Amino acid sequence: MYCNPYCPPVSPVTTAPTKIVKNIYHPQIVPVIHPIEIVNNHVCVPVPKHMYAYSVKDKVGGVSAGHHPCYSHGYRDKRR
Repeated sequence: MYCNPYCPPVSPVTTAPTKIVKNIYHPQIVPVIHPIEIVNNHVCVPVPKHMYAYSVKDKVGGVSAGHHPCYSHGYRDKRR
């Protein structure tokens, strides 16, 4: 740029360089270990199991077996 016709041209002046830093990021894999502890907790739970006890009785004609005429030896002996 030449502003004044009476000033002679000068040599250019060089300044110290200006640094511009441009960060470029690259992914770097970093292993991250997450320990997991599995605990098997065994718990007893009461569950009802229904069981039945039974007895069997023989009954003949509504009369107990000890008093029925078929089982009485004295009744048969009297018929003869």
